[in-house]
Amino acid sequence: MKNYADLIQKQRSFFSKGKTKDVSFRMEALGRLRTIIKEQEQDLMDSLKADLNKSEFDAYLTEIGIVLEEIRFTMKNLNKWAKPRKVKSTLAQVGSKSYIYPEPYGVALIIAPWNYPFQLAIAPLIGAIAAGNCAILKPSELTPRTSALLSKLISEHFPEEFIAVVEGGVETSTALLNEKVDYIFFTGSVPVGKMIMEVASKNLTPVTLELGGKSPCIVHEDANLKLTAKRIAWGKFMNAGQTCVAPDYIYAHSSIKEEFLKELKQAIQELYSGDPIAAGNFTKIVSDKHFKRLTKFLSNGTAVHGGRHDVSTLTIEPTVLKNITWEDEVMEDEIFGPILPVLEYEDLSKMISEVNARPKPLALYIFSESNAIQNEILNHISFGGGCINDTVFHLSSPYLPFGGVGESGIGAYHGKGSFDVFSHEKSILKQTTKFDLPFRYPTTKNALKKVKLFIK
Repeated sequence: MKNYADLIQKQRSFFSKGKTKDVSFRMEALGRLRTIIKEQEQDLMDSLKADLNKSEFDAYLTEIGIVLEEIRFTMKNLNKWAKPRKVKSTLAQVGSKSYIYPEPYGVALIIAPWNYPFQLAIAPLIGAIAAGNCAILKPSELTPRTSALLSKLISEHFPEEFIAVVEGGVETSTALLNEKVDYIFFTGSVPVGKMIMEVASKNLTPVTLELGGKSPCIVHEDANLKLTAKRIAWGKFMNAGQTCVAPDYIYAHSSIKEEFLKELKQAIQELYSGDPIAAGNFTKIVSDKHFKRLTKFLSNGTAVHGGRHDVSTLTIEPTVLKNITWEDEVMEDEIFGPILPVLEYEDLSKMISEVNARPKPLALYIFSESNAIQNEILNHISFGGGCINDTVFHLSSPYLPFGGVGESGIGAYHGKGSFDVFSHEKSILKQTTKFDLPFRYPTTKNALKKVKLFIK
């Protein structure tokens, strides 16, 4: 197992020189990153096609475009974010001024997943750079073309003492985690997230864990069914369902379930050709292992739509299952594929209890025209974030920090959230020397009485 102590020490030494704390240095690095991405757009699309069979449209929309927008937003606001913020002082602190200074942690380790191998590597890196850190990026070995391209682009344009990409499998991640870094940012599965938190605890290293879980999509009886079906089909089957915030299952009100299923079938046929496997432009499943895991679920319940699959291309067409219960295998863990089980409910409070009996999801989606229904669900289910009358779209806003709660994750990023995640907020009180309040000292006459005048 390779030792990465030298690389981390090299980055620590560079960080200690204070260059990364200069906001102009950070801005220049972000600008360089943006230029690289624009210049290498076609190579990035080709790599994503090779690794996951992503179309150019999906590659740009969900990987490249979203990252370019994140850089633009960060550069526009970075000067303001990086400045010390003045906050109020209390009456007892008369004569003083209080400030919060954002400062970088030092060396950040970013471990990225395979499902959005470019976006989920670069988006946290933008935050790490913006906050003034050095960074080590570990991309996924399951998307080797994108991983190799990331390594090439970063090594050619940034010194490794500032940003380094380390390629490799599980043993590489393990070796990196065995070293002491100043911050760990991980995107991936819940079981691996638990292992990373355990390792981080040995050095009390702070972590952000972007995990997952079974994200519910609730379709109430008053929903606009045609639009609901289209937006669910888009959010679920994008990237072949290999999205951490994809609707994992649907809870449809029994009174509209059959009508909704008809609309959902229609929406899938409109968005994806009648035979997406033959068309050859549907995102593939990342590996044989994941393909085998997913195809086992196809025997659960009754297929309302889809079910065909091709092992030679690792493709599963968009599939909808009904007659599903919580006892079915497909409902045990996050699906992370193009299979959408549909459950039904009549009583809202009972359905809410069913959702709350499981780990807290990363996302939740509500389709209803009723503010009362929307608020009932929002106020009684804890989840990372989500949408009302849409799916997945909350991720596209730099004003909405994205992250989980409970088993779906710790910490949130995007926009200012990315800067905050990689920054320690240092609290400073600047005291005057022009006068001194005597009651703070126990030797002052009636000191306690005077203190109590301030503390009521």
